[in-house]
Amino acid sequence: MTKEPLELLKSDLPATRPIIALSEGSDPRVIAGALAAVQAGVTDVILVGAAEEVRAQLAVQGAVENDRVQIHDPLTSPLSEGLASAFHALRKHIGQTEEAARKAVRTPLVYGAMLVREGHAAGTVGGAVHTTSDVVRAALQVIGKAPDAPIVSSFFLMYPPANAPEGARVMLYADCGLVIDPSAEDLVAIAAASAASCRALMRVEPKIAMLSFSSKGSARHAKVSKVANAVAMLNDQYPEVQVDGELQFDAAFVPAVGASKAPGSDVAGQANVMIFPNLDAGNIGYKITQRLGGYTAIGPILQGLAKPANDLSRGCVAEDVAQMIAVTILQANTG
Repeated sequence: MTKEPLELLKSDLPATRPIIALSEGSDPRVIAGALAAVQAGVTDVILVGAAEEVRAQLAVQGAVENDRVQIHDPLTSPLSEGLASAFHALRKHIGQTEEAARKAVRTPLVYGAMLVREGHAAGTVGGAVHTTSDVVRAALQVIGKAPDAPIVSSFFLMYPPANAPEGARVMLYADCGLVIDPSAEDLVAIAAASAASCRALMRVEPKIAMLSFSSKGSARHAKVSKVANAVAMLNDQYPEVQVDGELQFDAAFVPAVGASKAPGSDVAGQANVMIFPNLDAGNIGYKITQRLGGYTAIGPILQGLAKPANDLSRGCVAEDVAQMIAVTILQANTG
């Protein structure tokens, strides 16, 4: 069984302890998760927020600011002026003024992302309070897309419960949180990025199923053709990656069904990376797997950025925060 990110990281610690910036540093769940990650020995953290609020919440949890748990208040931080100058240089081509840059850097999401861009932190995590769109907007404006990434997308790591039936396995679901209606070319980019994420975070070789309501031509529709075209492009552009489709979920997941619907496939019935055809299917699919199947869902995790920045669900708990910190570190170590 593939280890969850925090356990995986603890078994393979980097030589230098990384720093992760948490842009919602006064949220009790964020503080609890950050303290858990620090106590696990995997990271130091920067809690971004109003200093007195952060200190008060730390005190409630029996902790104080120290060399491993820093507090950065964007309104008073000595780094803010330099970060604002750097942000202005980044955005002045679209007409942003110096004052607008200063104002933006006073917001925790932009401040946290700028810490990453300027090398003060290895990655940033937000989303316990802010929406996904706010988190992603700050990441794209500040950190930007990786030079070789056609698009930025997201995924969830899905871990089966202890009492799961035989055949249950850790899987990567994409895209369940960001790209609403991907084209065939977008699906190729999502699948390629997900293959790399599978290797980095699950430490196994990806077996990618391109999902549809059809299996290997059992139905005819433009939406089926989109997925089939994406499979053909993937085979052409990434011949080293194991991929098959279009496949229905049961054909991708259940060996007997896979053997029946896609005989001879190296992926059908064994897939560990599930690429959904659109955000409707992906978002609904991961939540059904989580709520009815009892799987643990870690995400949404962003891929395709120049440096790691990740999103939390607003319904997250401290354990989710600690796991996302570990994910962010693992991404930084393989970036």
